[in-house]
Amino acid sequence: MSRNLLHVPLVGTGTQLRGGLAHPVKHYHCPMTTMNNPTSHRSGGAKSTARRVRSFVRRHGRITPAQTRALAVHWDRFGVELPQAGNLGALFQQQAPLTLEIGFGTGDALLGAATVTPAANFLGVEVYDAGVGQLLLRAAATDLSNLRVFRADAVDVLEALAPRSLARIWIFFPDPWPKKRHHKRRLIQPPFARLLESRLSSSGVLELATDWEAYAMHMIGILDATPGLTNECGDGHFAKRPGHRRITRFEQRGRRLGHDVFDLKYVQRTS
Repeated sequence: MSRNLLHVPLVGTGTQLRGGLAHPVKHYHCPMTTMNNPTSHRSGGAKSTARRVRSFVRRHGRITPAQTRALAVHWDRFGVELPQAGNLGALFQQQAPLTLEIGFGTGDALLGAATVTPAANFLGVEVYDAGVGQLLLRAAATDLSNLRVFRADAVDVLEALAPRSLARIWIFFPDPWPKKRHHKRRLIQPPFARLLESRLSSSGVLELATDWEAYAMHMIGILDATPGLTNECGDGHFAKRPGHRRITRFEQRGRRLGHDVFDLKYVQRTS
């Protein structure tokens, strides 16, 4: 889908937010390494009774017979239900740092990382059956033991996970909800940012990417202001693409159309 963006060159440069406008500036040398209303999680507080504004709309999209079979055959092996989230150690064969990807699509980044990093554990969250089925199909073909999948709302998953339990969180190309009346549906909002921070371990890393400039500015403004999160490249600056974030066919098409991609990297640092 074509998106109208202001063109900001990112080759060898970053973009800094100054007075609400984007200005090209030099990159810091960074190491390559649902939205909801405010509710509590395990860190304390009383839950709000306000209705959650979800960052996604469930649609019955096309799903192939192979993806449908994968959901039926391989879910018991790779799938995780919400009640199991409190004891993830029992789901993996090894005790290892855990990476969570929220909205993994067809699972390219998650599958690739789990394949080349067998000493780490990986967890994916996705709400669309076709993407989940595709990842299960490929995970079974490669006989992975360090990958598990939630088919659920990311907010519910994060609230069910123990605080400080994640070494990394990835959020690559979340829906930008470009129309102003839909901005409330954007995943990255202050309550969700605080929830993300609470699940990162000490020195844990949060990485995000978007090809929608206005959403990139929205995210960096919120995350730079979130207590406990430090922008690895300096406030208002974007990061270089990390090597483990594979370039998808969707991203390649966007680049051919002139879309820039904005990467963000934050480290959990408690003062």
